[in-house]
Amino acid sequence: MRRLLPILTLLFVLSACEKPAWGQSPSMGTTPTSPSPATATSAASPTSELQAMGLPTDTPSIDQPPAPTPAPDAWKTLPIVPTVSPAMVQLYQRGLAAGRDPNKFSKIGDCQNITTYYLADFDNPADYRLGSSYAYLQPTIDHFAGSWSRESLAVKGGMGVAAVIDPYSIFKDQKQCGKDESPLACEIRVNNPSIVIISMETWYAHKPVTDYDKYLRQVVQYVLSQNIVPILATKADNLEGDYSINADIARIAYDYQVPLWNFWAATYPLPSHGLTADEFHLTQARDFFDDPVRMESAWPWRNLTALQAIDAVYRGVSGSH
Repeated sequence: MRRLLPILTLLFVLSACEKPAWGQSPSMGTTPTSPSPATATSAASPTSELQAMGLPTDTPSIDQPPAPTPAPDAWKTLPIVPTVSPAMVQLYQRGLAAGRDPNKFSKIGDCQNITTYYLADFDNPADYRLGSSYAYLQPTIDHFAGSWSRESLAVKGGMGVAAVIDPYSIFKDQKQCGKDESPLACEIRVNNPSIVIISMETWYAHKPVTDYDKYLRQVVQYVLSQNIVPILATKADNLEGDYSINADIARIAYDYQVPLWNFWAATYPLPSHGLTADEFHLTQARDFFDDPVRMESAWPWRNLTALQAIDAVYRGVSGSH
């Protein structure tokens, strides 16, 4: 079983995560209306930690019915920028007491999270413009300086939600990560963040979406057990055909009371829903948020709304204003 996840990873269609080139034309369509580092706990610790928080501890098997939630499509009406539950405020404070760094966050994800396109611009003032509408975000950019352009050990093109928690993942950095350490555990140990932002778009070809739910729950449980606040993100694409992955992401955020960054809602009004002709990659433009033409593309909205999500969560858990 140890080698099962790497084998599944090799079966994944990696073309979905090929690097796009800046300037690629979008497919046009209609527009719809420093404390000391904390020590990572063992893999067996999440249950007791979550019980103490009053949060779910079970990871249901794939043949179990989903937990009761709001209506299946309710996630489509959720706000883009998340709110923070009291449970996450308490979790954040426990993390600080355990030595988590309030000035660091980590990125967890696949090719839509690589620093070539995602968030890195905020560490270089020449690469972004907030404009007057978003100038309020600058203090958060300053607060997390260095995290924006950091190369995460838990981000890799083609790495799915199962591989990020697999100690034998082919995507693991063999030099920086321990023998029995997953990419997720390795990133947390090395970077010691207080917040992580999780955006996992890719999934194994021909594998049931219920597996995605199962593995994402394990990701969230591990992050919570480390006294770190997770932000979950919906995705812009609908390659599975029925938006079931976004519904699962929202359900997990609801179940665990964690912040949800509804990125799908930011891209849906854009031409072609912000997607290129392959219906996966995002349309591209520079991060100049005061330029209406550039804001017709999805990548500026991805970076802007991710920044807004981190800002809202940081302010919410820390009491900053």
